[in-house]
Amino acid sequence: MRINKFFMAIATAVLLFASSCSTFPTEQTDQAIQAVLEEFKAVGVSAAVVKDGKIVYNKSFGYKDWENKIPLANDDVMRIASISKSFTATSLLQFVDQGVISLDDDISDLIGFTIRNPHHPDTPITLRMILSHTASIRDKEDYSTLDHLNPAINGDCADSYFEYKPGEGYNYSNLGLNLAGTILEKVSGVRFDQYVKENVINRLGLYGGHNVDSLDATKFARLYYFRDGEYVESVNAYRSPADKMPDYIMGYSAPAFSPTGGVKISAHDLAIYMMMHMNYGEYNGIRLISEESAKLMQTPIWKKQNPGEDQYGLCLEEFVDYIDDPKYNVEGNYPVGHTGVAYGLNSIMIWSPADGWGITAMSNGFDWSTDKSFVQTLANAIYNTCIKEK
Repeated sequence: MRINKFFMAIATAVLLFASSCSTFPTEQTDQAIQAVLEEFKAVGVSAAVVKDGKIVYNKSFGYKDWENKIPLANDDVMRIASISKSFTATSLLQFVDQGVISLDDDISDLIGFTIRNPHHPDTPITLRMILSHTASIRDKEDYSTLDHLNPAINGDCADSYFEYKPGEGYNYSNLGLNLAGTILEKVSGVRFDQYVKENVINRLGLYGGHNVDSLDATKFARLYYFRDGEYVESVNAYRSPADKMPDYIMGYSAPAFSPTGGVKISAHDLAIYMMMHMNYGEYNGIRLISEESAKLMQTPIWKKQNPGEDQYGLCLEEFVDYIDDPKYNVEGNYPVGHTGVAYGLNSIMIWSPADGWGITAMSNGFDWSTDKSFVQTLANAIYNTCIKEK
């Protein structure tokens, strides 16, 4: 009798598992993604879907190498651009949780030289401001050096700032996030790329990182710009930092690894990282940041007031009027996450804190000539196919 009960329990579990798998619209999702790929003439697309704390879908379409028609695989990695900012913020918040630093610290004290907007010389610029793009720091054409903010090199640095008072305006700043990554190096005493890899990526059991020399180059999906009807490879997307290492200065040269946009990772592993944030700092029993810090990252510091602005927290934003479902276009129920654009790539990490679904997706090249947003179109295609209640 006990044996029969055991096998009946096993059979029931198998049936339940088969039922749950069979209800997921895999074929319809495949078709929806393929349709977006064809509409935008995309080189390749990789996507993952999270529901109820699990990855329920992960597939790749198209090519990782356009010229040689090598198919894109689920474990191939792409440079995900600005989603990387959240990795930098997560790392810094580990030190906030430890009480080593505060979000309201003057960054001049953290970085070791005076950083002030000359239009408001008496107003400190804080860590909270640079992580929320409210620091009044203006992106230079080249934001890969802190020289633009260093008075010893750039005088009063007036051309590196907007005229509004720090904390009282919003302008997205890659230079500000490269500064944040340098502060991480200062407070940790560990080179930026190594700290993030050891304390975020590796702890979650993921494959990826900022430094291409620490990764298997055969896994890189080549990135492409679409120009004059043709795809042109972005040869600098995976450039080695080796030539910068001889002159590398700890606590100053971290922009060499692009804290603002340099993470290389797969859609699958990005989905695991996303689940950590969905679960407010913890995944699979591993806590990276406190629940308080995780919620703070997801809470807007800047509420959208003008066209082109974002509803932005600490390197995570609320997606306003983004998902084609009225349910998610009301205050208090916006999805959260980030997008990325660089070297022809477009990426997205988006989830619903209220309903527990999430999507990660990325493309290594597509036709930008349309007025439509590629990742918004892709995210909605996935949402409408396999998440939206019918």
